[in-house]
Amino acid sequence: MKKHLLNLLFLALFGILVYSVIEMPTMQNTDAPSYNEVTEYYIDHAVEETGSVNFISAILADYRGFDTLGEAIVLFTSVIAVASVLRTVKKKDEEEV
Repeated sequence: MKKHLLNLLFLALFGILVYSVIEMPTMQNTDAPSYNEVTEYYIDHAVEETGSVNFISAILADYRGFDTLGEAIVLFTSVIAVASVLRTVKKKDEEEV
């Protein structure tokens, strides 16, 4: 019974995911919030304002520098947390045997 319930939950979540992907805005839909004047500004001015040859690195390093730093801190913290959880510590009794 528990296995059937988990399978049903998985299918429901998968259906929501598929529906969400189908309903995502496309580039042809200019009303989409992710395609606005900021995107065009970055593409047009990133190289000349930052002096970078690659406008992707210009966006990540200059325009969104603090955001990228925050993401790096979160990733570093999660790696440290996982490493500390998975670390094994030998007891003194085991070492003597």
